[in-house]
Amino acid sequence: MALAKVNSCGLAGIDGYIIDVEADLVQGLPGIDIVGLADTAVKESKERIKSAIKNSLLNLPQRKIIINLAPANTKKEGISLDLPICVAILAASGQISEDAAKDYLILGELALDGSLRYANGVLPVAVAAREMGCTKLLVPYENAPEASVVEGVQVFGARNLIEVVEHFRGEKLITQSQVDMDALFADNHLYEEDFEDVKGQEWAKRALEVAAAGGHNCLMIGSPGSGKTMLAKRLPSILPDMSFDEALEVTKIYSISGKLPPDIPLITKRPFRSPHHTVSSVGLTGGGSTPRPGEISLAHRGVLFLDEFPEFRKDAIEAMRQPIEDGHFTVSRVAGSSKFPSAVMLIASMNPCKCGYYGDPNRECTCTAGQIQTYLGRVSGPMLDRFDLHIEVPAIDYDELSDKKKGEPSLSIRDRVNKARKIQLERYKNSGIYCNAQLTPPLMDKYCSLSDEGQKILKNAFEALGLTARAHNRILKVARTIADLAGSETIQTAHLAEAIQYRSLDKKFWYN
Repeated sequence: MALAKVNSCGLAGIDGYIIDVEADLVQGLPGIDIVGLADTAVKESKERIKSAIKNSLLNLPQRKIIINLAPANTKKEGISLDLPICVAILAASGQISEDAAKDYLILGELALDGSLRYANGVLPVAVAAREMGCTKLLVPYENAPEASVVEGVQVFGARNLIEVVEHFRGEKLITQSQVDMDALFADNHLYEEDFEDVKGQEWAKRALEVAAAGGHNCLMIGSPGSGKTMLAKRLPSILPDMSFDEALEVTKIYSISGKLPPDIPLITKRPFRSPHHTVSSVGLTGGGSTPRPGEISLAHRGVLFLDEFPEFRKDAIEAMRQPIEDGHFTVSRVAGSSKFPSAVMLIASMNPCKCGYYGDPNRECTCTAGQIQTYLGRVSGPMLDRFDLHIEVPAIDYDELSDKKKGEPSLSIRDRVNKARKIQLERYKNSGIYCNAQLTPPLMDKYCSLSDEGQKILKNAFEALGLTARAHNRILKVARTIADLAGSETIQTAHLAEAIQYRSLDKKFWYN
């Protein structure tokens, strides 16, 4: 046989697409030519394949070998096409049966000795295989648990090229990989950081509970050492447990980014990302010549915490506005575009001025009015509007700090959050949204209606605080969440009043 074809997969953003790997043996000088818009890493695979075949005691055909990667108009990247190209060559030369390999989607990087190395992006490949009707997947052994979380796909993990050949020859079949899904989710509610360790700050903890219950963005302002970072790190511990679909979305992102630990096939805890303020706009939102997810995508379905918020580069802060609003963003390049998810809870913390003590009752601020204005001006009005809640986190006194009594544990807070989220899931079950922060204007008209008294209160606040239309809508969304926490079907004046309090700091600091 001189012609053979096997199936593999490439990645576009966080989604996979099928690649047909064709091998043809023709007359000519011995060698391997790869066509089909392959990048340098793919073209270098021919040297790895030659050594792997030789060191696995197999025969490299002494003919000209043409490898075609289809579709030919899509750029192929990465090193995971080593194994499918090698299998296609072996099938074309008759060393294995093409019929045995044609039902498999094959992926893997070859070492020179023929062993298979861990590959990035295997989970999106498994999802693509299922969607394309490929029921069998052959991957490196270390990737098998990751791919096995996808139902409807039989996963076979091979340690080296010899095992692959023996499997396709029927001499020694590879055992199908299995994963215990219950075990993966058994400890998804356990976090090292717990709210019971936080001394005082009851107002801030209440605000973060509201934020968690409705998926709202939150800005914390306070002097140095008041506990802003400590509070933010504990926020994932009160977020609702991740569903399987959410875990799959998050794991796909970590898989293609190369950040998925080999011993964790599925991420079942809400991600928490806290990039340093020197991060670039591309590092924060994603992109590059070969588009890759940034921090905002790595925090998908979890928390993106930006400490020392005004210290971030202005272009990086402004670049987040659209992804935060839409829950996704698209990176467009000449070769095509890639779409990345960015449904995050944005939590930011900052000092009220450069020295950190503007408005502090115990320490004197050393900044001039101009310096304070310049510092606060690093956060633009449009960006400030993206935060549903603005919280002032004051310094705690000695009595609170020395109190040995534990605070309310995260488990108790999460129970209330889960109850509120269940109400929202039931309410919006046919609307395609999951929490109050995602409410659209038509749904707000339906579920966020106010009494005449409530309308009057909101109008007074709107005029007194100089709110924008976006801030007006976000107050209503927060009020809806507070009502859900209270188990109320309607938004009461007390719920609205609390929501308005969470929008007063921009008036105090930015417009004072």
